[in-house]
Amino acid sequence: MAITNKTLAIAAISLGVGLVVLGLKTLAWWLTGSVALYSDALESIVNVVTAIVALLAVRLAQRPADAALPYGYHKAEYFSAVIVGVMIIIAAILIMREAVLGFMNPQMPDAPVQGMAVSIAATAINVVWAQVLIRHGRKARSPAMEADGKHLMTDVVSTIGVLAGLALVYLTGFAQLDSVLAALVALNILWSGWGVIRESVGGLMDVAVPAETQKTIRDVIAVNADGAIEAHDIRTRQAGKLIFIDFHLVVPGAMSVDNAHTICDRIEAKLREAVKDVQITIHVEPEEKAKHSGIVVL
Repeated sequence: MAITNKTLAIAAISLGVGLVVLGLKTLAWWLTGSVALYSDALESIVNVVTAIVALLAVRLAQRPADAALPYGYHKAEYFSAVIVGVMIIIAAILIMREAVLGFMNPQMPDAPVQGMAVSIAATAINVVWAQVLIRHGRKARSPAMEADGKHLMTDVVSTIGVLAGLALVYLTGFAQLDSVLAALVALNILWSGWGVIRESVGGLMDVAVPAETQKTIRDVIAVNADGAIEAHDIRTRQAGKLIFIDFHLVVPGAMSVDNAHTICDRIEAKLREAVKDVQITIHVEPEEKAKHSGIVVL
């Protein structure tokens, strides 16, 4: 519950941070008229939309399972991450359009020192907040929040490149370089959007847990399945922060239901200690169903 409340609070704060950064970057563009800084400000609009979508997704993902969705709402965060990726791609297309127009009609930006100073302040805010989002997103296993943080870091890299390029524009007087920088920003965030969508699709396709977690699960079952014969067909999948585990547990045919249930309870309890936010399904089978594979207990 504590992590859930903190996640919602961070998602809400993220929206406020996004609005502040958007305001600063819009001011930087207004001061300079730079196409590159315009692209940077447009990307911040995506950040605000991302923060809104992440907040809604995190709230929805926390809803308990019901009759309509008996496995819960955890995958809502993956859908939000896909939306974020699509928004990033749309922004990249709009930025590329402005870059082409600017290249055809180049103009030297105005007020370089003031505009760049404002942009640096906005970037510093993004650096700090991106680390908060990524760190907490991984801890809470929140795909939406981690995707938001990764996109902010992409924004930071883009802005640093823009600022370095703008310095060259003013030093060389080559106005078309401003539009070239905007195009590079578009390509950078396009790559970022593809990465976000690719990771989210993996979650929607019920990707298995990481190999290290799978090993932990198998070890826990092997150590705590005394009395059983074997465990086989072990399967895992992730849905947001929730991990699903199911497997077949083979027990002696003469074993009572009560004793078999005791073994299952013991395994489940130890799995919940080793792997957080887990749902476990164990199918008990008689010894003639043994496959002599998987985890052999006896």
